[in-house]
Amino acid sequence: MASPTSTNPAHAHFESFLQAQLCQDVLSSFQELCGALGLEPGGGLPQYHKIKDQLNYWSAKSLWTKLDKRASQPVYQQGRACTNTKCLVVGAGPCGLRAAVELALLGARVVLVEKRTKFSRHNVLHLWPFTIHDLRALGAKKFYGRFCTGTLDHISIRQLQLLLLKVALLLGVEIHWGVTFTGLQPPPRKGSGWRAQLQPNPPAQLANYEFDVLISAAGGKFVPEGFKVREMRGKLAIGITANFVNGRTVEETQVPEISGVARIYNQSFFQSLLKATGIDLENIVYYKDDTHYFVMTAKKQCLLRLGVLRQDWPDTDRLLGNANIVPEALQRFARAAADFATHGKLGKLEFAQDAHGQPDVSAFDFTSMMRAESSARVQEKHGARLLLGLPFWPLGTGVARGFLAAFDAAWMVKRWAEGAECLEVLAERESLYQLLSQTSPENMHRNVAQYGLDPATRYPNLNLRAVTPNQVRDLYDVLAKEPVQRNGDKTDAGMPTTGSAGTQEELLRWCQEQTAGYPGVHVTDLSSSWADGLALCALVHRLQPGLLEPSELQGLEALEATAWAIKMAEHELGITPVVSAQAVVAGSDPLGLIAYLSHFHSAFKSTPHRPSPVSQASPGTSSAILFLGKLQRTLQRSRAKENAEDVGGKKLRLEMEAETPSTEAPPDSEPGVPLTPPSQHHEGSMQAGAEDLCALCGEHLYVLERVYVDGHFFHRSCFRCHTCEATLWPGGYGQHPGDGHFFYCLQHLPQPDHEEEGSDGGPESPELPTPSENSMPPGLSTPTASQEGASPVPGLSQPSRRRIRLSSLERQRLSSLNIAPDSEMEPPPKPPRSCSALARQALESSFVGWGVPVQSPQVLVAMEKEEEECPSSSEEEVEEEDVSLDSDVEALLTLAKTSGNMNNYPTWRRTLLRRVKEEQMKRFRKAQAIQRRLHEIEAALRELEAEGVKLELALRRQSSSPEEQKVLWVGQLLQLVEKKNSLVAEEAELMITVQDLNLEEKQWQLDQELRSYMNREETLKTAADRQAEDQVLRKLVDVINQRDALIRLQEDRRLSELALGTGAQG
Repeated sequence: MASPTSTNPAHAHFESFLQAQLCQDVLSSFQELCGALGLEPGGGLPQYHKIKDQLNYWSAKSLWTKLDKRASQPVYQQGRACTNTKCLVVGAGPCGLRAAVELALLGARVVLVEKRTKFSRHNVLHLWPFTIHDLRALGAKKFYGRFCTGTLDHISIRQLQLLLLKVALLLGVEIHWGVTFTGLQPPPRKGSGWRAQLQPNPPAQLANYEFDVLISAAGGKFVPEGFKVREMRGKLAIGITANFVNGRTVEETQVPEISGVARIYNQSFFQSLLKATGIDLENIVYYKDDTHYFVMTAKKQCLLRLGVLRQDWPDTDRLLGNANIVPEALQRFARAAADFATHGKLGKLEFAQDAHGQPDVSAFDFTSMMRAESSARVQEKHGARLLLGLPFWPLGTGVARGFLAAFDAAWMVKRWAEGAECLEVLAERESLYQLLSQTSPENMHRNVAQYGLDPATRYPNLNLRAVTPNQVRDLYDVLAKEPVQRNGDKTDAGMPTTGSAGTQEELLRWCQEQTAGYPGVHVTDLSSSWADGLALCALVHRLQPGLLEPSELQGLEALEATAWAIKMAEHELGITPVVSAQAVVAGSDPLGLIAYLSHFHSAFKSTPHRPSPVSQASPGTSSAILFLGKLQRTLQRSRAKENAEDVGGKKLRLEMEAETPSTEAPPDSEPGVPLTPPSQHHEGSMQAGAEDLCALCGEHLYVLERVYVDGHFFHRSCFRCHTCEATLWPGGYGQHPGDGHFFYCLQHLPQPDHEEEGSDGGPESPELPTPSENSMPPGLSTPTASQEGASPVPGLSQPSRRRIRLSSLERQRLSSLNIAPDSEMEPPPKPPRSCSALARQALESSFVGWGVPVQSPQVLVAMEKEEEECPSSSEEEVEEEDVSLDSDVEALLTLAKTSGNMNNYPTWRRTLLRRVKEEQMKRFRKAQAIQRRLHEIEAALRELEAEGVKLELALRRQSSSPEEQKVLWVGQLLQLVEKKNSLVAEEAELMITVQDLNLEEKQWQLDQELRSYMNREETLKTAADRQAEDQVLRKLVDVINQRDALIRLQEDRRLSELALGTGAQG
């Protein structure tokens, strides 16, 4: 076949257009193409059809097939859905270009303006599965042959913009470069339309362009007038991005990418990084695209210590301003972190150049995220209506949501063009906007091939009437009239006093109901009625019967009874103290007592009033807080025991220890044996007035500021790691016996001098308590963990122990976690065409000595040949089957790197490694979301504390204020306390997830390490190898037991929720 250029000169221009890698080259080659075809660029869909008719050779036809398939979807109505609609799109970023493509497919006339003249952003974006499918359907492989060919699915922003720019030009979008949109020009008279104010000197045709839809996709820094943008700011997070030159050498291609490593579940990596380089990071990611792209979150103190930042300024803009950053130090910082993360395999790292010709490395404020309160508005003047939309990335959480927002904006334009009522269109758009921020790959439709412009094809839980037209009236502006006031613009000061007063009255009424019927208990108020301790003991007994019989309270003094109740509420109900027992008895802190009782109310107000005990995992009992409290106490006990033991007497913990009654369970409640006042114990000691002063800084503590830790109260801002000054979270801190006044995060927790041999030097995760421990009433003996037949490993309580010698097969079966199939199961006569089944067969055939029947490799050879013969390397790629991995295949994936026989089947090995990377990416993304939410919670708690301090000062100082005003203030304070309790409970839930991620990562690492030992020949193993293998095996068993504790906690909670729901229905 003759070359295309020999038959038609336009073919050469088209090929140049496809291969162009610079923005100016794309524009110039397309201009030459249109000139050769006798067309004018920007002619809409008719232009596309003319180009397609004249370029009908084989290379172009493959692209037309894809674009025609997209355009033939019914929603576009053959390009006639919006033929009378004129749109202006501001911004040629990925979202703006994607929105322009959709509008062009709908048949609208689309004009796009962009202030820049080139694409220079090397930063790399992670892609969701639907985004990959969407871009492939637009011909991504035709424009960019290396699209999603690595082990991770990503693309640089520059390449993504080039790809979408080419599609937009082919579909007839009119694009103007170097033009800045500065605002709207309303119609001057009836019969005219809306125009744009543009700079510097737009062409007359563009200056006079009248449009009825404006899509502002210029990002959060530019928002059209009328839109309100909310800044979501958490704890300071400093992001650093670096792009290094990718020489595409053989050595560089062999360096594996890093899908993401987060401190909250892989502390050993960051400990090693800190020890080797002095760099302290929260997370790091490495992608390989046009450049070697690294993004990391660094700690401020580390940047100051290493000279990257000159001074520590409280203002973030000043802290990260150019004047306060030392460029050379920042480059050394980024290069050292990248070199460590890749083990130095990238060689000499040379920075790529940014748009200004400078090294492409920058530090930015990752704390602030912008989000518009609404996504659309309508403005009207002189009868001309203008629809405005904002499809920029909400919360800065990835381009996938940006694409979804672009689809939603285009759907809004289609509904607008169909003649739907303005308020209906706005209400539907806001309903989708509310749904967007909660969207993830897991809660969208699984079949990405069905995704289209219609939201119903993408969102399974779609409710287009979640927002009603009446709620969006303020989004319709008629410029000749006064703007409509929002219903929510009223301040809290205008709230009636009855609503707030009802909160305090409700609390008192609930306390009276819970303590009714107990002898000697008469609750008439929220102060003096609690001084004798009986009411508080009655409340705890009502919620957790069996801890102490009411008759046994008669011999206790008020201080003893109150201290016991506070301790039991913390240990058994998850209610953290905010007031000391002395203050309750003396009545010296009435606001603290009210706040403390409100903890009970908010946790148990939805629990049915019945004499039976409240389940530990009930949704209202702060089970996560309770679990983390026990976890922290277990950590302290284990470290104390570890410090007390000699090196030779170190015990290997293969099972979790049950908390013994001598240290954790309440004292025996047999009659005649008085309770020891908790105030005499270190753990429960709270001195009189201790809640008024911070144990670290000595400054005054207000009610909402109090954080209770190990018998002391702190400011939340004071409760930080002594080394890195990071805020400490539940279950994520510890103390060193040598300096008991200081707290440390687990990464910087000083290790004892007598480290166990074979330890990696990182802090071991504390043994997790089981959800049911300590739940038994006092006086009942706790069964030992080594009951006969309960476990093959002796419990720690046994005085004599026997070393268990496992055979190689037993070790392998334990590590494989039941991946071996049933021996009676017959293999299928023909392997099914699914990735999971083929991967299973491929890996099973490579197992030797695992009790798995060895399969003939002929099937895999045939499949490998079939894969090689498929046209994946040509213009048409075979789209990967989107199959969710079975649990057994997920276990097999970890063998892909260590199974030698898999080298004979490189295609399936590559597929399995890609799936492993995807699983790691999911874990990292989850950790990132948790980390960001924890920072947001911390910022929200600071705001609540500031409001609470103002209210408490008003209550304490304004003694002459009217009683109604005091009641109002107390009600508002209780509302703040309830908000704080909710945030603290959410924080604890997130930390439970962090523990699970941490254990999951440890199990994966230990599993890999164990397999490396098992793959060696038994005869070649030394005594040291066998000892190390035994240690790894024990650690793996320990981690599995700890994960089992978390699973049981979640299962108990689920069963409690089901029981609670069944009871409510009954």
